[in-house]
Amino acid sequence: MDLKNDLKNAVNIVKDSLSGTAHKSTAEAEHARRDLAGDTMTPSEKVGSTLNEAKNNVQADVDHAKVAARREI
Repeated sequence: MDLKNDLKNAVNIVKDSLSGTAHKSTAEAEHARRDLAGDTMTPSEKVGSTLNEAKNNVQADVDHAKVAARREI
């Protein structure tokens, strides 16, 4: 590869890494919110919170996979 493509790949790795970290942090915050709220949350709020946590974990995993794939290039 040439320098331009190497630089572009490196920038994309950093972007994906930051995005993955943000998604993971959001998922952890959602879990902590459920732990703190406990029984004050309604069942539908708990389900929504759990789904939001799962969504962010999946997004973090996708970003992690992107980084791994870019490093193989």
